[in-house]
Amino acid sequence: MQNISAVVIAGNEEKNIGGCLESLRWADEIVVVNSESTDRTVEIAKKFTGKVFIRKWEGYASQKSFAVEQAKNDWVLSLDADERVSPELRDEIKGLDFTGADGFYIPRRNYFLDKVIRSCGWSPDYQMRLFDKSKTRMKNRPVHEGFLVDGRTGHLKGEIIHYTHMTISDAMRKSNEFSALSAIEKSTRRRVKGRHIFFLPVYAFFHHYIMRRGFTDGVHGLMVSLIHAVTNLQTQLRIWEMQNVREKK
Repeated sequence: MQNISAVVIAGNEEKNIGGCLESLRWADEIVVVNSESTDRTVEIAKKFTGKVFIRKWEGYASQKSFAVEQAKNDWVLSLDADERVSPELRDEIKGLDFTGADGFYIPRRNYFLDKVIRSCGWSPDYQMRLFDKSKTRMKNRPVHEGFLVDGRTGHLKGEIIHYTHMTISDAMRKSNEFSALSAIEKSTRRRVKGRHIFFLPVYAFFHHYIMRRGFTDGVHGLMVSLIHAVTNLQTQLRIWEMQNVREKK
């Protein structure tokens, strides 16, 4: 088996960090980068590893890049605090032939409340998370950041378990955060007009609920599609504000 460094970024994740790190006990090394939490995240993380770093939050891409830099092994498995390595994925990685690729895409099993969502584009949701760091760079974006492998890639079957939105409050908080970052990224691309504010969220709902078959996940799929539309609406509103409202001095 190839030596693996597991890296995790966190911030006020005392509810999640223990479960995440427990699923990584098999790794040769665990690195946690915490963004100045005010809860027990650091205390809990130190029960699993001595490599816990406190770093001012500078965005997802920056935090993940820093975490990878702290890893002593060439091969890195990257997780967020609300993710877990499934037993199937753990066993697959332990028996993996690493000579066949420089990075591996891993499917995620995404939860909304108490249900796995298989529609709305949430499945199989392949993510580049296991890679040779010497051949990998970060896609530096405010949102949808990710790892880019300059080399051969493969796909694994075992899943990362992702507890995406476990409460409606969590979902709305993440929607607010995502829309703010997305607005910053998109504000220079085009001007937002009234028609965009109305029609784009409507299309976002239609796309998720009908075209991506959100209706097949029942009420859960309906809520996922509506929250996606709300996120889109907040993004358009924020962009319009950035482009049209001057701050009073």
